[in-house]
Amino acid sequence: MLAPNCNKSLPRRFRRLRLVIAGCGDVGLRLIAGQFARHGDRIGVVASARRDSQLAAIRALGARPLNCDLEIARDRARLASLGRHVVYLAPPPGPGEQDRCMRGFAAALAAVAARQRTRGAPTIYQGSWTPKLVYASTSGVYGDCGGALIDESRPVAPASDRARSRVAAEREVRALARRGVARSMILRVPGIYAAERLPLARIAGGLPAIVAEQDGYTNHIHADDLALIAWVALFRGRAGRVYHASDSAHLKMGEWFDRLADAANLPRPPRLTRDQVRSSVSPMMWSFMRESRRLDNTRLLQELRVRLRYPGVDTLLAELAVRAATPPL
Repeated sequence: MLAPNCNKSLPRRFRRLRLVIAGCGDVGLRLIAGQFARHGDRIGVVASARRDSQLAAIRALGARPLNCDLEIARDRARLASLGRHVVYLAPPPGPGEQDRCMRGFAAALAAVAARQRTRGAPTIYQGSWTPKLVYASTSGVYGDCGGALIDESRPVAPASDRARSRVAAEREVRALARRGVARSMILRVPGIYAAERLPLARIAGGLPAIVAEQDGYTNHIHADDLALIAWVALFRGRAGRVYHASDSAHLKMGEWFDRLADAANLPRPPRLTRDQVRSSVSPMMWSFMRESRRLDNTRLLQELRVRLRYPGVDTLLAELAVRAATPPL
Protein backbone atom coordinates (compact mmCIF):
# COMPACT_ATOMS: atom_id res chain seq x y z
CA MET A 1 0.00 0.00 0.00
CA LEU A 2 1.50 3.28 -1.11
CA ALA A 3 0.16 6.80 -0.92
CA PRO A 4 -2.65 7.17 -3.46
CA ASN A 5 -1.54 10.63 -4.55
CA CYS A 6 1.94 9.74 -5.77
CA ASN A 7 2.35 11.08 -9.31
CA LYS A 8 3.12 7.97 -11.36
CA SER A 9 3.99 9.96 -14.47
CA LEU A 10 7.27 11.05 -12.91
CA PRO A 11 10.54 9.05 -13.09
CA ARG A 12 10.86 6.41 -10.34
CA ARG A 13 13.55 8.34 -8.45
CA PHE A 14 11.09 11.22 -7.98
CA ARG A 15 8.19 8.97 -6.98
CA ARG A 16 9.66 7.36 -3.88
CA LEU A 17 7.57 7.82 -0.76
CA ARG A 18 9.70 9.17 2.07
CA LEU A 19 8.88 7.72 5.49
CA VAL A 20 10.32 9.23 8.67
CA ILE A 21 10.39 7.16 11.87
CA ALA A 22 11.03 9.15 15.04
CA GLY A 23 12.40 6.93 17.79
CA CYS A 24 13.18 3.73 15.88
CA GLY A 25 13.36 0.76 18.24
CA ASP A 26 12.07 -2.77 17.76
CA VAL A 27 8.70 -1.77 16.27
CA GLY A 28 10.33 0.76 13.97
CA LEU A 29 12.75 -1.86 12.68
CA ARG A 30 9.84 -4.21 12.00
CA LEU A 31 8.10 -1.41 10.13
CA ILE A 32 11.17 -0.84 7.96
CA ALA A 33 11.67 -4.54 7.25
CA GLY A 34 8.00 -5.14 6.45
CA GLN A 35 7.56 -2.25 4.06
CA PHE A 36 10.86 -2.75 2.27
CA ALA A 37 9.81 -6.38 1.74
CA ARG A 38 6.50 -5.22 0.24
CA HIS A 39 7.53 -2.12 -1.69
CA GLY A 40 11.28 -2.32 -2.26
CA ASP A 41 12.78 0.80 -3.79
CA ARG A 42 9.41 2.56 -4.03
CA ILE A 43 9.91 3.90 -0.52
CA GLY A 44 12.77 5.56 1.28
CA VAL A 45 13.07 5.54 5.06
CA VAL A 46 14.85 7.87 7.45
CA ALA A 47 14.83 6.56 11.01
CA SER A 48 16.12 8.28 14.13
CA ALA A 49 17.75 6.58 17.09
CA ARG A 50 20.40 7.30 19.69
CA ARG A 51 22.20 4.02 20.40
CA ASP A 52 24.89 2.76 18.04
CA SER A 53 23.31 -0.69 17.90
CA GLN A 54 19.99 0.76 16.76
CA LEU A 55 21.64 2.96 14.14
CA ALA A 56 23.54 -0.07 12.81
CA ALA A 57 20.33 -2.12 12.65
CA ILE A 58 18.57 0.65 10.71
CA ARG A 59 21.45 0.81 8.23
CA ALA A 60 21.52 -2.98 7.84
CA LEU A 61 17.88 -2.94 6.73
CA GLY A 62 18.64 -0.43 3.97
CA ALA A 63 17.21 2.66 5.64
CA ARG A 64 19.01 5.90 6.42
CA PRO A 65 19.90 6.14 10.12
CA LEU A 66 19.87 9.52 11.80
CA ASN A 67 21.49 10.08 15.18
CA CYS A 68 18.87 12.41 16.56
CA ASP A 69 18.20 13.68 20.06
CA LEU A 70 14.55 14.72 20.18
CA GLU A 71 15.28 16.92 23.19
CA ILE A 72 17.41 19.19 20.95
CA ALA A 73 15.42 21.70 18.89
CA ARG A 74 17.85 21.61 15.96
CA ASP A 75 17.57 17.82 15.70
CA ARG A 76 13.78 17.94 15.89
CA ALA A 77 13.62 20.53 13.13
CA ARG A 78 15.93 18.49 10.92
CA LEU A 79 13.91 15.32 11.38
CA ALA A 80 10.61 17.10 10.74
CA SER A 81 11.93 18.48 7.45
CA LEU A 82 12.94 15.11 6.00
CA GLY A 83 9.61 13.63 4.99
CA ARG A 84 5.88 14.10 4.66
CA HIS A 85 4.93 10.73 6.22
CA VAL A 86 5.95 10.45 9.88
CA VAL A 87 5.53 7.66 12.43
CA TYR A 88 6.40 8.89 15.91
CA LEU A 89 7.37 6.01 18.22
CA ALA A 90 9.54 7.82 20.78
CA PRO A 91 8.35 7.67 24.41
CA PRO A 92 8.24 10.83 26.54
CA PRO A 93 11.67 11.75 27.92
CA GLY A 94 12.03 10.99 31.61
CA PRO A 95 9.57 11.69 34.42
CA GLY A 96 6.97 14.43 34.45
CA GLU A 97 3.51 15.14 33.13
CA GLN A 98 4.57 16.76 29.84
CA ASP A 99 6.29 15.53 26.70
CA ARG A 100 8.55 18.37 25.65
CA CYS A 101 9.92 16.33 22.75
CA MET A 102 6.52 15.85 21.12
CA ARG A 103 5.59 19.47 21.82
CA GLY A 104 8.75 20.63 20.06
CA PHE A 105 8.41 18.15 17.22
CA ALA A 106 4.81 19.20 16.57
CA ALA A 107 5.94 22.82 16.39
CA ALA A 108 8.75 21.88 14.00
CA LEU A 109 6.38 19.91 11.76
CA ALA A 110 3.96 22.86 11.68
CA ALA A 111 6.81 25.18 10.69
CA VAL A 112 7.88 22.88 7.85
CA ALA A 113 4.31 22.63 6.57
CA ALA A 114 3.93 26.41 6.65
CA ARG A 115 7.14 26.90 4.64
CA GLN A 116 6.11 24.31 2.04
CA ARG A 117 2.69 25.86 1.60
CA THR A 118 4.25 29.28 1.15
CA ARG A 119 6.51 27.94 -1.58
CA GLY A 120 3.78 25.88 -3.23
CA ALA A 121 3.18 22.14 -3.22
CA PRO A 122 6.17 19.98 -4.28
CA THR A 123 5.79 18.61 -7.78
CA ILE A 124 5.88 14.99 -6.63
CA TYR A 125 2.57 15.44 -4.81
CA GLN A 126 -0.85 16.35 -6.08
CA GLY A 127 -2.77 18.86 -3.96
CA SER A 128 -1.59 20.83 -0.97
CA TRP A 129 1.44 19.87 1.08
CA THR A 130 -0.02 18.34 4.24
CA PRO A 131 2.22 16.14 6.39
CA LYS A 132 0.85 12.94 7.87
CA LEU A 133 1.71 11.96 11.42
CA VAL A 134 0.93 8.74 13.28
CA TYR A 135 1.66 8.97 17.01
CA ALA A 136 2.01 5.82 19.12
CA SER A 137 0.48 6.60 22.52
CA THR A 138 -0.59 4.15 25.23
CA SER A 139 -3.86 2.64 26.41
CA GLY A 140 -2.72 3.65 29.89
CA VAL A 141 -4.27 7.08 29.27
CA TYR A 142 -7.62 5.58 30.31
CA GLY A 143 -6.49 4.59 33.80
CA ASP A 144 -8.45 1.87 35.58
CA CYS A 145 -11.78 1.12 33.88
CA GLY A 146 -12.87 -1.68 36.21
CA GLY A 147 -12.67 -4.26 33.43
CA ALA A 148 -15.17 -2.44 31.20
CA LEU A 149 -15.13 -2.86 27.43
CA ILE A 150 -14.25 0.59 26.10
CA ASP A 151 -14.01 2.25 22.72
CA GLU A 152 -12.06 5.33 21.66
CA SER A 153 -14.74 7.71 22.92
CA ARG A 154 -13.95 6.86 26.55
CA PRO A 155 -12.66 9.96 28.39
CA VAL A 156 -9.03 9.71 29.46
CA ALA A 157 -8.23 9.43 33.17
CA PRO A 158 -4.47 8.91 33.48
CA ALA A 159 -3.33 7.70 36.89
CA SER A 160 0.45 8.08 36.52
CA ASP A 161 2.91 10.68 35.30
CA ARG A 162 3.80 8.30 32.48
CA ALA A 163 0.20 8.24 31.26
CA ARG A 164 -0.32 11.98 31.86
CA SER A 165 2.67 12.80 29.67
CA ARG A 166 1.09 10.71 26.91
CA VAL A 167 -2.16 12.65 27.25
CA ALA A 168 -0.17 15.87 26.90
CA ALA A 169 1.48 14.53 23.75
CA GLU A 170 -1.89 13.50 22.35
CA ARG A 171 -3.12 17.07 22.81
CA GLU A 172 -0.25 18.32 20.64
CA VAL A 173 -1.08 15.76 17.95
CA ARG A 174 -4.79 16.58 18.02
CA ALA A 175 -4.01 20.29 17.74
CA LEU A 176 -2.12 19.70 14.49
CA ALA A 177 -5.18 18.01 12.98
CA ARG A 178 -7.62 20.56 14.39
CA ARG A 179 -5.65 23.45 12.88
CA GLY A 180 -5.33 21.67 9.54
CA VAL A 181 -1.55 21.66 9.88
CA ALA A 182 -1.16 17.90 9.59
CA ARG A 183 -3.26 14.81 9.05
CA SER A 184 -2.40 13.34 12.42
CA MET A 185 -3.67 10.13 14.00
CA ILE A 186 -3.21 8.57 17.44
CA LEU A 187 -2.68 4.88 18.18
CA ARG A 188 -3.41 3.85 21.75
CA VAL A 189 -1.14 0.88 22.25
CA PRO A 190 -1.43 -1.79 24.98
CA GLY A 191 1.27 -4.30 25.94
CA ILE A 192 3.52 -5.19 23.01
CA TYR A 193 4.69 -8.77 22.63
CA ALA A 194 6.61 -10.96 20.19
CA ALA A 195 8.62 -14.16 20.42
CA GLU A 196 11.55 -12.06 21.66
CA ARG A 197 9.38 -9.87 23.91
CA LEU A 198 7.74 -12.26 26.36
CA PRO A 199 7.85 -11.90 30.18
CA LEU A 200 9.52 -15.28 30.61
CA ALA A 201 12.06 -13.98 33.13
CA ARG A 202 9.20 -12.72 35.30
CA ILE A 203 7.51 -16.10 35.22
CA ALA A 204 10.73 -18.03 35.77
CA GLY A 205 11.46 -15.78 38.74
CA GLY A 206 8.24 -16.86 40.42
CA LEU A 207 6.68 -13.41 40.69
CA PRO A 208 3.03 -13.69 41.69
CA ALA A 209 -0.18 -13.01 39.81
CA ILE A 210 -3.46 -11.87 41.32
CA VAL A 211 -6.13 -14.40 42.27
CA ALA A 212 -8.66 -14.80 39.46
CA GLU A 213 -11.61 -13.20 41.24
CA GLN A 214 -9.60 -10.01 41.92
CA ASP A 215 -7.54 -10.01 38.72
CA GLY A 216 -7.84 -7.38 36.00
CA TYR A 217 -8.01 -7.54 32.22
CA THR A 218 -4.98 -6.82 30.09
CA ASN A 219 -4.63 -6.08 26.37
CA HIS A 220 -1.91 -6.92 23.87
CA ILE A 221 -0.65 -6.35 20.35
CA HIS A 222 2.04 -8.23 18.49
CA ALA A 223 4.97 -6.03 17.46
CA ASP A 224 4.61 -7.03 13.79
CA ASP A 225 0.93 -6.11 13.80
CA LEU A 226 1.68 -2.78 15.47
CA ALA A 227 4.22 -1.96 12.77
CA LEU A 228 1.61 -2.74 10.11
CA ILE A 229 -1.07 -0.68 11.89
CA ALA A 230 1.23 2.36 11.99
CA TRP A 231 1.84 2.07 8.25
CA VAL A 232 -1.82 1.57 7.34
CA ALA A 233 -2.91 4.49 9.53
CA LEU A 234 -0.79 6.85 7.42
CA PHE A 235 -3.04 6.22 4.41
CA ARG A 236 -6.40 5.14 5.81
CA GLY A 237 -6.53 7.03 9.08
CA ARG A 238 -8.75 10.07 9.53
CA ALA A 239 -7.26 13.33 10.75
CA GLY A 240 -7.53 13.70 14.52
CA ARG A 241 -8.75 10.11 14.90
CA VAL A 242 -7.83 7.74 17.73
CA TYR A 243 -7.46 4.00 17.14
CA HIS A 244 -7.00 1.15 19.58
CA ALA A 245 -3.95 -0.69 18.25
CA SER A 246 -4.95 -3.86 20.08
CA ASP A 247 -5.61 -7.47 19.18
CA SER A 248 -9.03 -9.06 19.61
CA ALA A 249 -8.38 -11.15 22.74
CA HIS A 250 -9.60 -10.21 26.21
CA LEU A 251 -7.51 -11.98 28.85
CA LYS A 252 -7.00 -11.43 32.52
CA MET A 253 -3.35 -10.85 33.36
CA GLY A 254 -2.98 -14.04 35.39
CA GLU A 255 -4.52 -16.04 32.56
CA TRP A 256 -1.96 -14.57 30.16
CA PHE A 257 0.87 -15.55 32.51
CA ASP A 258 -0.56 -19.05 32.92
CA ARG A 259 -0.79 -19.65 29.18
CA LEU A 260 2.73 -18.39 28.65
CA ALA A 261 4.07 -20.54 31.50
CA ASP A 262 2.38 -23.63 30.04
CA ALA A 263 3.80 -22.90 26.58
CA ALA A 264 7.31 -22.47 28.01
CA ASN A 265 7.08 -25.48 30.34
CA LEU A 266 7.50 -23.26 33.39
CA PRO A 267 5.58 -23.39 36.68
CA ARG A 268 2.53 -21.16 36.70
CA PRO A 269 2.92 -18.02 38.84
CA PRO A 270 1.58 -18.29 42.38
CA ARG A 271 -1.73 -16.48 42.94
CA LEU A 272 -2.02 -13.93 45.74
CA THR A 273 -4.53 -11.27 46.73
CA ARG A 274 -4.19 -7.78 45.29
CA ASP A 275 -2.74 -6.41 48.52
CA GLN A 276 -0.21 -9.23 48.70
CA VAL A 277 0.85 -8.76 45.08
CA ARG A 278 1.20 -5.01 45.53
CA SER A 279 3.78 -5.56 48.28
CA SER A 280 5.60 -8.20 46.20
CA VAL A 281 6.23 -6.39 42.89
CA SER A 282 7.88 -3.15 41.87
CA PRO A 283 5.87 0.10 41.78
CA MET A 284 6.23 0.14 37.99
CA MET A 285 4.86 -3.38 37.64
CA TRP A 286 2.02 -2.60 40.03
CA SER A 287 1.05 0.45 37.98
CA PHE A 288 0.22 -1.96 35.15
CA MET A 289 -1.35 -4.69 37.27
CA ARG A 290 -3.70 -2.40 39.16
CA GLU A 291 -5.57 -1.26 36.03
CA SER A 292 -8.21 -3.31 34.22
CA ARG A 293 -9.87 -2.60 30.88
CA ARG A 294 -10.85 -4.34 27.65
CA LEU A 295 -10.10 -2.45 24.45
CA ASP A 296 -12.65 -2.55 21.65
CA ASN A 297 -10.71 -2.68 18.36
CA THR A 298 -13.73 -2.43 16.03
CA ARG A 299 -12.55 0.88 14.60
CA LEU A 300 -9.15 -0.61 13.82
CA LEU A 301 -10.64 -3.59 11.99
CA GLN A 302 -13.46 -1.80 10.16
CA GLU A 303 -12.15 1.70 9.48
CA LEU A 304 -8.47 0.95 8.90
CA ARG A 305 -9.33 -2.53 7.55
CA VAL A 306 -6.33 -4.07 9.26
CA ARG A 307 -6.00 -7.84 9.10
CA LEU A 308 -4.16 -8.89 12.21
CA ARG A 309 -1.66 -11.68 11.77
CA TYR A 310 -1.94 -12.30 15.51
CA PRO A 311 -5.59 -11.77 16.53
CA GLY A 312 -4.70 -13.10 19.98
CA VAL A 313 -1.67 -14.26 21.93
CA ASP A 314 -2.63 -17.90 21.37
CA THR A 315 -1.56 -17.56 17.73
CA LEU A 316 2.01 -16.83 18.75
CA LEU A 317 2.01 -19.51 21.44
CA ALA A 318 0.89 -22.07 18.85
CA GLU A 319 3.72 -20.98 16.56
CA LEU A 320 6.23 -21.37 19.38
CA ALA A 321 4.90 -24.86 20.13
CA VAL A 322 5.39 -25.87 16.50
CA ARG A 323 8.93 -24.53 16.51
CA ALA A 324 9.75 -26.39 19.70
CA ALA A 325 8.40 -29.64 18.25
CA THR A 326 10.26 -29.29 14.93
CA PRO A 327 13.72 -30.93 14.99
CA PRO A 328 16.56 -28.81 13.59
CA LEU A 329 17.76 -29.61 10.09
